[in-house]
Amino acid sequence: MLKRILIGAGIIAIIFLLFKFCEFKKSDDELTYNTNLIQQQIVNVGKLVVTEGHFSGVLTFKNQAQYFDGLVSFDKKALIVVNADVTVAFDLRQMKYDIDEKNKTITILSIPKEEIKISPDIKFYDVEQSQMNPFTGDDYNKINKSVKANLAKKIEKSSLKSNAQNRLISELSKMLILTNTMGWKLRYEGKVIESEKDFVQQIKL
Repeated sequence: MLKRILIGAGIIAIIFLLFKFCEFKKSDDELTYNTNLIQQQIVNVGKLVVTEGHFSGVLTFKNQAQYFDGLVSFDKKALIVVNADVTVAFDLRQMKYDIDEKNKTITILSIPKEEIKISPDIKFYDVEQSQMNPFTGDDYNKINKSVKANLAKKIEKSSLKSNAQNRLISELSKMLILTNTMGWKLRYEGKVIESEKDFVQQIKL
């Protein structure tokens, strides 16, 4: 009788241990699956996000060369028409993050800064110059520098950068949706990100 009781207890113990092992194995597999899925999503987000804009303007260039204390002068001038393509890009392939499997938390360590590229097409009209005061390479360099500075001011006043920010947040929100779905947390700059609004408050261009 005692032998049967011991055998029965042993069988129950074995079944219990097998159940616990399977339960642990299932939990471990699920954690690995979740981690792999999140890593894959981060890879999908890690791309070049580009927002494009177009700007145009008309500038006037004037210069005067004086000789003999201003008694003789030679003018040069031109009407300059500028058409420029501008891009604001975020290379999210350079984004750095940390995955904490134990606490089910993804921490975004750094988001790459925006890269602004200005590609102006500059055309000259009504050019007036003389042999004593011709257009030189230095003039073209000054004009190009002035054009880019003028375009930079226009970009700051336009909606291009805010549109770029919206696209960036839209891409990052894909991570937020996945982490919420999988029961994980997303952190950035010491704060748990719970909505797109939190990203807007944390990311300023």
